[in-house]
Amino acid sequence: MDSEVYLMDEVRERLLAMSEAASKGGDPLSWFEELYSSAERDEEWIPWSDGRPNPIVVEWVIGRPTKGRALVVGCGLGEDAAFLEQRGWDVTAFDISSTAVEWAKEQNPSSKIEWAVADLLDMPSEWRASFDLVLEVHILQAMPEPVRILAAPRLSPLVAPGGCLVCIGRYHTSQEEGEGPPWPLPRLFIESIGKDLEMEEFHLSSLPDDDPEVSRFRAVWNA
Repeated sequence: MDSEVYLMDEVRERLLAMSEAASKGGDPLSWFEELYSSAERDEEWIPWSDGRPNPIVVEWVIGRPTKGRALVVGCGLGEDAAFLEQRGWDVTAFDISSTAVEWAKEQNPSSKIEWAVADLLDMPSEWRASFDLVLEVHILQAMPEPVRILAAPRLSPLVAPGGCLVCIGRYHTSQEEGEGPPWPLPRLFIESIGKDLEMEEFHLSSLPDDDPEVSRFRAVWNA
């Protein structure tokens, strides 16, 4: 077996084991910190991180005017946050994993990004209606459904008047619920994320390395 494929299989097995143990232990999001801390600064153990911003984010941002403050939800190692800063946004980025946040700071030593350790279910009250762009990439799909249902409505209240919410993730294209994380999200749930806002776009696409059955969504709402 190719060594890279073997490593990805091992990463996948580790992720699933951590997620299952966290759910059984009553703290279903604790596996994020466990994954980042056990990686010991080796990005190969972080399956969603390749040192580059998400291509679907890049496609959306390029050509659009900078409009002020941006919040990156579940920033991980900070690739999307760093890209937005390079495009002129004033960026705040948070993650539930303190190790991820420290790692992201190390990766971006000259950045002016405001990094924070925070939980989507319990965010600072001063963030409410404060951001011209709220960006969520692959975070809701990594949450078990009971947590996801609680977390999704927390996004739109963060958007300032005239701002927008952008969510990107795996799209649920069949009737089967696959083993996760990630859990691909169905259209009705995606639309409910920004139900208090006006939907501007619902776009489906795939990345070059995706398996044929994988589809990804980008949903955009305006406040």
